[in-house]
Amino acid sequence: MAWDEWEQLKASAADKDAARMQLNGLPPEDRPNAGSPSGGFLATDQQDLAAIGNEAFKLYNRLWKEARVTSTDSTASDLSVQGFALGGALQHVSMRWEKQLGSVMDACALISNHMDFTNNAHAGDEIFIERRVSSIQTLEAGFDDDWEGRGKPNPVYAEKNEKTEKD
Repeated sequence: MAWDEWEQLKASAADKDAARMQLNGLPPEDRPNAGSPSGGFLATDQQDLAAIGNEAFKLYNRLWKEARVTSTDSTASDLSVQGFALGGALQHVSMRWEKQLGSVMDACALISNHMDFTNNAHAGDEIFIERRVSSIQTLEAGFDDDWEGRGKPNPVYAEKNEKTEKD
């Protein structure tokens, strides 16, 4: 690239009519859900999370009951003992099946447990926020001018003053 060409590129980049870089966002026409009411943000609620976790748990239980094949190993060993090459192949398929099934079952358990954890974590966050807000309201009520009523003496100090006047 020649020096003159570099200067031209710099000048065109500095020109007000030139394209400008936009950080932290896309132009509205390039956003796929720019017209959606949620503003394009993912929204979910506790029922959605619970439903996902429940389905993952049900799938895990079905896989445990229906997808495990225990008779294949004994069949493979019987065929191998009788001299059939099919026994070794069946044993190989059985081991691969168990490995893949274990991976799918682990994923289901992970999803189910994560959804339960997320539900509990959000519930704990809600309780924490609720307690903070209610404690702020209680504290704010203490600074309210009308909580005791105007012109009434505090009974704690009144007892002290009466004792000292009696003595």
